[in-house]
Amino acid sequence: MTSALSQAVASALGRGGALSQADPGHREREVQLRMALAVAEAIEERRTLVAEAGTGVGKTYAYLVPALLSGARALISTATKSLQDQLFLRDLPRLRAALNVPATVALLKGRGSYLCLHRMAQARLSGEFPDRWSIRALAKIEHWSQRTATGDLAELEGLDERSSVIPLVTSTRENCLGSDCPEFRRCHVVKARREAMAADLVVVNHHLFFADMALRDTGVVELLPSVEVAVFDEAHQLAEAGVQFLGRTLGSSQVLDFARDLLGIGLQQARGLASWQELSGACEQAARTLRLAAAGSAEAGRGMRKLRWDERAGRPDFSAALAALAQACDAAAEALGGVAESAPDLAKLQERGLEIVALARRFESAAPSGHVRWIDLSMHQARLVESPLDIREALREQMAKSSKAWVFTSATLGDDEGLTWFTESAGLEDARVLRLGSPFDYAEHARLYVPRGMPKPNDPGHLPSVAMLASRCARALGGRTFVLTTTLRALPVIADRLRELLADDEIEVLVQGQSSKRQLTQSFLARPRSVLVGSQSFWEGIDIPGEALQCVLIDKLPFPPPNDPLVEARVKRLEDEGRNPFADYFVAEAAISLKQGAGRLIRSETDRGLLVVCDARMAGMNYGRRLRDALPPMTMVPDEAAALAWLADLRALDELPF
Repeated sequence: MTSALSQAVASALGRGGALSQADPGHREREVQLRMALAVAEAIEERRTLVAEAGTGVGKTYAYLVPALLSGARALISTATKSLQDQLFLRDLPRLRAALNVPATVALLKGRGSYLCLHRMAQARLSGEFPDRWSIRALAKIEHWSQRTATGDLAELEGLDERSSVIPLVTSTRENCLGSDCPEFRRCHVVKARREAMAADLVVVNHHLFFADMALRDTGVVELLPSVEVAVFDEAHQLAEAGVQFLGRTLGSSQVLDFARDLLGIGLQQARGLASWQELSGACEQAARTLRLAAAGSAEAGRGMRKLRWDERAGRPDFSAALAALAQACDAAAEALGGVAESAPDLAKLQERGLEIVALARRFESAAPSGHVRWIDLSMHQARLVESPLDIREALREQMAKSSKAWVFTSATLGDDEGLTWFTESAGLEDARVLRLGSPFDYAEHARLYVPRGMPKPNDPGHLPSVAMLASRCARALGGRTFVLTTTLRALPVIADRLRELLADDEIEVLVQGQSSKRQLTQSFLARPRSVLVGSQSFWEGIDIPGEALQCVLIDKLPFPPPNDPLVEARVKRLEDEGRNPFADYFVAEAAISLKQGAGRLIRSETDRGLLVVCDARMAGMNYGRRLRDALPPMTMVPDEAAALAWLADLRALDELPF
């Protein structure tokens, strides 16, 4: 018998329903309705649903409509802050109005997204800025602070998310004074959490969810017990977000920040009561010594490099550096203990010092079972990292605490009927699984080309060949091309060669790192005669429908790096279980990433385009069929001539006067 909620959902999404009345552009979609009814059933039965929904299904409305109509208290978690904003500012207001439901909604981000009034005042008083642009940015923030109601820095136009002033005007768990803060009554973080606790539907992100599980510091821990429905959109990113936040990290920059605050606050609020300069200098020196010991003879490039833990652990200089760090911070914490009662800032500093001591001593002992350690090394810091291999235990623990509906959804959750890539790592083997393909006509509108004569990916000639093929594709289209690379190392090689090859064609080459992801995407849209070259962060979260993007070229199959310590630990576990790591891990991971990259191409029913995978293994190796089958059903073209002819046809079609 059909439930009242299912009937209401079907009516709202169907022809002539509430959504089509509110939006003439809304059309009934059979796949969207199937997913929405499955979500409604999960809500009513307090069950777990894992739903893969291809591009064009309309999964956002498929979970929001039943969540809103159910009247149940709901938590929606997304992968990024930008997706949070999209849900809160665009999708939810439309749906609430269309469905005429009185549900209150709230947006909750991590404390680093909100202006801290106390820290802003401290920054102005200290007069210490990392660069001259910070002074101007601080003035802009101070002016905006007088009119903002939320304190969400995303409101502030023109503030780059990488700005060096942001750490100066936001709080962390370590430096937040809590109820002892002089600005506590006006605190934007407290206000956001209070609104979240009172709302019927709260939008958070995966990082916030797992950070709270690990640190009990985001407000989610108080929220979860009262929630009846928990939905995780872009759930394919859930495991990595969890692994990142459920582990432990000790970074040299973390200690340097402590040393800087120790000196500044010590001299400001307890001058003459301890040797603050000497204590700060000892902590700073210990941090730099630890970085040198962690690096050893390894070279740190512009990006982050991972070093195996066993390459450093047990070495006398590394062990001595860890011990010296613990000793220096312990001495600082002891001195702070003598004055902690005189000011909240000093008490908080003591807590930070003791936490660093505890972390240093943790890393001196062996890692717990089921965890792996490594060292992240960059030009400026070393981070000691301890991480669980997956989120199984943590998620099961949360799900066992109370009976509620759990919904996990994404366009890419696996390449088999059981979606085991996701369900195994999340410990959701007993969940109901639903796979919904895209309603788009890929066979008619998209082509797949795998060049068989391309040099092998490890061949020195591979990247130049990729650039040459990309230039021919871009020339055939007059721009409108994405080049996605699997490594940061490939970016400048391909980009520089493309600039040379396309110089006479007046096709601009935009490259990741030139400006923010958002600015690059806007530039690409504003300049049709352009090629955008991006690495991992551009493989997903980019939505460019229409003729602006009609060719996506991937440099090679996106296998996980085999020498990554986390990958090595996962491979070893599979081997210990008697499984095949290549088939069960490497190919499965590549299939997911490939689906994500390919998903940039066709974003609407009328889109047309070409996907090029510059890796002959996809055509020639046994596992190539599995990877091809993981993609939407695009029509393969036999050679480059056919691929370029398809692009020429698309260009001619777009230039027709309609």
